Formats: sequence, structure tokens, C-alpha cells
Amino acid sequence: MRYRTLGRTGIEVSVHCLGTMMFQDGFNSDHDDCVRIIHAALDQGINFVDTADMYGQGESEEIVGKALRGRRDDVVLATKVHFQMGEGRNRSGNSRRWILTAVEDSLRRLNTDWIDLYQVHLPDHTTDIEETLSVLSDLVRQGKIRAFGCSNFPAEEIVEAHHVSERRSLGRFRTAQPPYSILARGIEASLLPVCERYGMGVLVWSPLAFGFLTGKHRKGRPIDLAAGRAALRPAFFDPAIAENAAKLDTVEQLIELATSIGCALPQLAVAFTVAHPAVTSAIIGPRTMGQLEDLLKGAALTLDDATLDRIDEIVPPGVNRYNPSTSFPPRSLTDTALRRRPLAERAAG
Repeated sequence: MRYRTLGRTGIEVSVHCLGTMMFQDGFNSDHDDCVRIIHAALDQGINFVDTADMYGQGESEEIVGKALRGRRDDVVLATKVHFQMGEGRNRSGNSRRWILTAVEDSLRRLNTDWIDLYQVHLPDHTTDIEETLSVLSDLVRQGKIRAFGCSNFPAEEIVEAHHVSERRSLGRFRTAQPPYSILARGIEASLLPVCERYGMGVLVWSPLAFGFLTGKHRKGRPIDLAAGRAALRPAFFDPAIAENAAKLDTVEQLIELATSIGCALPQLAVAFTVAHPAVTSAIIGPRTMGQLEDLLKGAALTLDDATLDRIDEIVPPGVNRYNPSTSFPPRSLTDTALRRRPLAERAAG
């Protein structure tokens, strides 16, 4: 396993990061099995583990905490804050009030005194970004977190956050965690260049495009929309939808390419993401030991220019074959008041 420096933090992390979203009820709820998977990943050289408080309402963090007993000093541990935790008001978002509560809860579940990378899971437009950066800076000074970053932030909001950090002499986002895959290359246009400009580390999620790049779903074969990931988001998989039919066509071309260079499609997919100069690590999120082993077999895979050129032909740079962020679209698209002038002001004359 190779290692890269996480932005300008000075922290060295493995190029594969172990994502633990699958370690919760509804996916893999066998805590002992999940611990074995985490230990196997660490034994293979992975030193970067990513989780979030909302994965299983804290269950994933608890599993990670169990797995890291006796091994905590050797692991760069990342978690996230933002989503609703439990019932009641003020138990979500990016406010000082909630973050101070949430970080203590995460530390307890993770059974640790510090978090290496604390990430804001989503933007929160009800909270001033200065408020969020201020409390995160305080947590760094207190030693409860070592660095902080953002997840699923668009490029323009990252730029705004850096401007506020500089203007107010606050700590700044050191990392970003966006979705990135062969089927979702949109971040190549602006987000990845912005991260490079600010010296940010980038850990990308969903390199397998929500399962489409596993090779499990093929053109002309039935897809069970009531099972697995397809049951969570049927609109992502229903072949009757034109966008999904186009994805299946693309998958066939990618399988042919993977076969021609002697690797499996998932290995090609992950290797593609870490070939980008802005990407520090790709998050792999196995549910089973077998899935982990299959992904790690491709860790040494190097994609030459000819292979990357062929991928560019199949899916051009900067193009999304699907929108990976449909679960949390920006408010500028969901709030009609932000897209429509008052009725009396809409006409030109």
C-alpha cells in the first residue's frame, strides 16, 4: 500500500481509505465480522479509516471504536458531523451548539481522545460558515481534533470558506470529500482544481458509482429493484430510465477495457480515481471480507496513458453520466423562491 500526504497537514495516509458506512444494521450488523474486516484492512497497510456519526445512528462509530482498541495510534481516523442524530431540535447541522455536542458523542463512541480528521458532512445554509469554522478551530486548539475538512461542498462554497478563514484568522478546511468515479467526473472541472489551488487533501467516495462499477449490473440482465443498493435508490438502477440505460452501455465498454488489461472492473474503477493528481485517497466501502480482498487485489494496478485515454473516450473529462449528489441537491435548486422572482417582477416590460 502506498501513502500520500493529506493536503498540507503533514499527515501520511494510505491511498485506499477504508469506508465504514456498510458497518451498520441493514448492511453488515455483525460487529465481530466488521471488526475482522477492519483488522484485515489494517494488516494490508491501510491506515486511513473514515466513518460518520449518522452511519447507523452511531453504530458504525461504535464498531470502529471496538476495532481500534490497541491500534489507535497507528490509524488516521476520520468522522463527520451534520445529519440529524436522535429526536429533538438542534441535533443536526453545523452550528457551534450542535458540533460541540456531536464531537463529544463521536469521541465516546469511537473510544478515543482525539479525531484526526473531523468533517462537515454537508453545507448548512442556516448557519454562518464563520460560526462553523470558529468552533472547528477551537476544537483543534483543544486537541480534540487534529484537522477539519468538508464533505459534499461545491467548489464555490469551499472558496468562500477559505476566504472567511483568511479574513477572520480562523483554521481552514484541510480536506474535501466529494463523490468521484468514471461515471461521475463532474468535479474535474472546478472542485478538484480548487482543492489543488488551496493545497487540500481529497478523499473521494463512491468510486464504484453506487455499485454500477462492480460489474454486477449488466446490460440485458434483470435488476432486482427490491434488493441491495437498488432497493435504496431504485431510480439509480431502473433500466427503463434512459440515464440508467446509458450507464449500462458505458459499463459494457468499461468491462471490455478492464478485460483487455487483465483486471476486474472494480479494480479499474478505483485505480482511475487515485490516478488524478488532486486525489489523495479513494474510499473503499466493503460490506464483506471477500469484497475487501477483491478490492485490495487491485491496489498495485497502474493505469497507463493509453488506458486513461480510452476511459476519456468512453466518458469524457468533466462529464457526469449520472448525478451522484441527488440525495442532497443544493438549496439553490430545491428552494423555488431562490429560482423565481416575485410574480409581479418576472416580465421584461
